[in-house]
Amino acid sequence: MSLPKTAFIALWLPKPSETFVFREAVCLGTMGLPLVVWSHYGPYPKDLSPEMQAYDKATHHGVRHLKHLFRDHAFWRKRRPKTYWRLMRQVLGQWYGTMERQGENWWGLHMGFTFGRYALEQGIEHIHSCWAGGAATSAMVASELTGVPFSFAARAGDIHPPEPALAKKLEKASFVRVNNAFNISYIQSFADTLDDPERHKAKVQLAYNALTLGHGSEAPVVMQPPYNLLAVGRFVATKGYDYLLKACKLLKDRGIDVHLTLAGDGREGPGLKKLAGELGLADTVSFPGFVTHERIAELMSSADVFVMPSMVNKTGGRDGIPNVIMEAMSYTVPVVATDVAGIKEVVRDGETGRLIQEKNETQLADAIADTISDRDRARQWAVNGRDLVYELFDQERNCQHLIDLFAAHSGAATV
Repeated sequence: MSLPKTAFIALWLPKPSETFVFREAVCLGTMGLPLVVWSHYGPYPKDLSPEMQAYDKATHHGVRHLKHLFRDHAFWRKRRPKTYWRLMRQVLGQWYGTMERQGENWWGLHMGFTFGRYALEQGIEHIHSCWAGGAATSAMVASELTGVPFSFAARAGDIHPPEPALAKKLEKASFVRVNNAFNISYIQSFADTLDDPERHKAKVQLAYNALTLGHGSEAPVVMQPPYNLLAVGRFVATKGYDYLLKACKLLKDRGIDVHLTLAGDGREGPGLKKLAGELGLADTVSFPGFVTHERIAELMSSADVFVMPSMVNKTGGRDGIPNVIMEAMSYTVPVVATDVAGIKEVVRDGETGRLIQEKNETQLADAIADTISDRDRARQWAVNGRDLVYELFDQERNCQHLIDLFAAHSGAATV
C-alpha cells in the first residue's frame, strides 16, 4: 500500500524538551512514511543533542521568512480570494486567550499561507500539527486553501486551559489525536457547540506517544540512606516542584535522610532555588540544570524514587502524562506522582507506584517515606510499571497506529 506523503508541523522541531515529538517523526520516517517537517520558527538555539543537530528533514522559518510572506499572501489572494479573506477575518478576529497565544496563532495564519504553497508544490496528502495551538492554525489554514486533509494533536499546555478557537479546529480537522485517555472526553466536549456533535466527537482518536524507552536498562534502586530522589522537567508552575521541596523539608524534619536531584530549567528556576535555601535544603537538593534525553539514563541509574508532583495551575494549565514518568518506569525506578490529568493511566496506586492528591506536601512526603520503607514492594511496583509502559507506549505499534490514521484521512490537493 502506498503511504500518504505527510507534513508534520510544529513551532520548533527538533526541540530538546519535546524529544517525544522528534522521536515520533524519526520513527515514522524509519517505518516508511514519506514525511516532511515544517517548523514555524528557526532552529532551536541551544541544548540540541547530536542526533537532533544532525536531523535534516525540517524546514525552518521564523523572522527570516518575513520577506516571503507577501509573496505567499499574494499567491492565495489571487488564487482563492474568498477563502483567503475568510481565513484572514476568522483568525485575525479571534481572541485566543492570552497575548502569547494570540501572537502564536496569528503567526500560524501567515505560515498557513506558506504551508499551503508547500502542500501544492510537494504533493502533500495529509497535514498534521503536533500541537493544538498556532501549529494547528497553520495546518487548518493550509488545509482550507488546498483541500488536503489535516489533523492535530491535543496534549497538555496547548489545550489546558483551552483556547477559544479549539472547537473550530475540531470542526475543520479530519481527526484529532490525543495522547492520553483523559483528554478524549475533554476534547469531545468542544463538539457540543457544533452542528452534528456526535460526528465531531468520533474524530477524537487515542494514540499514546511513541516513546524511546530504556529497554533492558534496570536501575539498581539501592534504597539506602541518603535515599536518592529524582525529578526531571521544565521549571514551570504545573510541575509542582515547590510542593516537592516542602515535602523534602518534612522528610528531613522526620529524620529521613534524602537527597533530591531536581533537573531542568525554566522561569520558575530562581524561585525554586530560593525556596530550597529558605527551607534549609542547600545540602539536600542539587540543581544540575537542563539535561538532554541522552543523560536521562545516567540520572535514572542512581535514583531510588522518581517523583512527579504535577498540579493544575490557577489558569487550568496542567500536564497530560509527563513522558519522563514512563522513562522512569522503563528503568524500573519506583514512581510517586500526583493524580492530575492522564497520570493515573500509568501510575496506579499500590500497583505501579504511589498516586496521591496534588498540591499536598504532607501526602507527598508520606508517599515517598512509604515507598522507601520497603524496597521489595517498591521494586515490584516498578516492575509492574515497566511492563505497563512497554505495553502502552510501544514505539513501532504506536507509530503504525498514526500511519493508519494518516492513510485513512488523506487526499491530494483539490485546487
